[in-house]
Amino acid sequence: MELATVLLQATSANPMMSLLPLVLIFVVFYFFMIRPQMKRQKELKTYRDALQKGDRVVTTGGLYGKITEVSDTTIHMEIAPNVHVKVDKYAVLKDPTDLESQK
Repeated sequence: MELATVLLQATSANPMMSLLPLVLIFVVFYFFMIRPQMKRQKELKTYRDALQKGDRVVTTGGLYGKITEVSDTTIHMEIAPNVHVKVDKYAVLKDPTDLESQK
């Protein structure tokens, strides 16, 4: 009888200690995964909002081109001489000049 009460007191003594590992895991995920991803999404949104005529861009499909017209949700881009395509702004990934500097 005495052993059962000791075990019961030991397991129910501090419920915060059982939650501590879960809280620590969440904090680690937030600072190493969630927060950096939110920062990248914010930077990409700022980049897409600042697109202008004449900018060179890369799309998610791998098309390299130069913007000829910008509207609210789409851009028109020239991918070859006299070849124009209409692309959604959310398909634009980045400026290819940073890719050239990596080579």
